[in-house]
Amino acid sequence: MSAPIEFSCTEKIATVTLARPDHGNTIDPAMARALLQAAERCADDDDIRCVVLTGRGKLFCGGGDVSAFAAAGSDVSAFLRDLAETLHAAIMRLMRMRKPLITLVNGPAAGAGMSLAMIGDFALAARSAHFSPAYSALGLSPDGGMSWLLPRVVGLRRAQEIMLSNRRVSSEEAERIGLVTRIVDGDQLPASGAELAAKLAAEPMEALGAARRLLLESYENALETQLELEKWNIAQLGASEESRRRVAAFVARRNSNG
Repeated sequence: MSAPIEFSCTEKIATVTLARPDHGNTIDPAMARALLQAAERCADDDDIRCVVLTGRGKLFCGGGDVSAFAAAGSDVSAFLRDLAETLHAAIMRLMRMRKPLITLVNGPAAGAGMSLAMIGDFALAARSAHFSPAYSALGLSPDGGMSWLLPRVVGLRRAQEIMLSNRRVSSEEAERIGLVTRIVDGDQLPASGAELAAKLAAEPMEALGAARRLLLESYENALETQLELEKWNIAQLGASEESRRRVAAFVARRNSNG
């Protein structure tokens, strides 16, 4: 049996690929566990400076494996709780690591797959992609962070309309409303992702990590708290070797240009 997650690392860029194409890359317990292991490796390995999350085949991710839900029978409540717990641990690691995250949405994303598409700092989507909450069609409520992510990226009123009506969002609309960063012709998606990942991998990781953390915390903090956090972060980073080198190079370029 092939692994549900494929992991590779080249030029300090880790690529995590959802790899159950015959099942629409739907999430079962084995995939959730493998995704958590990959997320932990991405977060903990200092040689990794950028992470790309994508899917193999025609779909990015069809959400949870509904066949596995049915097979759980009377134990479905415990099954769903454990599956969500593992998936959520993976999402937390990916969203709170220092490294920037790019999601390459190579095709349709539904349910938790839509949530995974949104967790990237940059979400690039193929024109063939579309996005569906899908939960209400199964009599379920959201997981994968959708109830937290969707209102933050598209606004509460639009999130209510999309989620409660279970409406499909095309790639064009997703770009227009900010659900994804931009759409790309399907055959150009890998190259566009690679170009962006290379650029991010060359940036100062600690600075990007601090920016990621500050953005996530900004929704929960009062202005005064956020300003205090910004003060301490910039002061700490300013003393780092990388920042001092970059500041010196900037000043030297400015002086050489008169």
